[in-house]
Amino acid sequence: MEVMSGAHHHHEHSGAGLIEAARAALLESGEQWTEMRADVFGALAERERPASAYDLAESVSALRGKRVAPNSVYRILDLFVRTNLARRVESANAYLANSHPGCQHDCIFLICDACGQAVHIDDDKLTGALIAAAKNAGFADVRPVVELRGTCAACSS
Repeated sequence: MEVMSGAHHHHEHSGAGLIEAARAALLESGEQWTEMRADVFGALAERERPASAYDLAESVSALRGKRVAPNSVYRILDLFVRTNLARRVESANAYLANSHPGCQHDCIFLICDACGQAVHIDDDKLTGALIAAAKNAGFADVRPVVELRGTCAACSS
């Protein structure tokens, strides 16, 4: 689930549209959309919760009928993060497909400690303040990734 606030707007993709948007974004970045990359992105996109490289390697191995090494999946996930196709949830060492791969912006994740759900929200006012604080401290090219842990509405009721 994605919640919008602030002034940031983008088109959300899902299903086959998400896979096509990811393919187009990767090609536009100068990278190739290989069969293995397609399989890893497909496995990531079908998950509702953050997935580890090991989870994805298991899914892709089952799909391909042969073992896929987690290290191969990590390299692909690193590429996906660099090219804005996926987001890394640092505290869980896991990944989520970016539902708007053509859109560059900052991330705020709300992570449920009980069920593991990660909700991505946009708040340009908050991330703008973080960027301004970093620039005042002499940092450049800052892209905030903020993670807040707690209990989601479903688990707290």
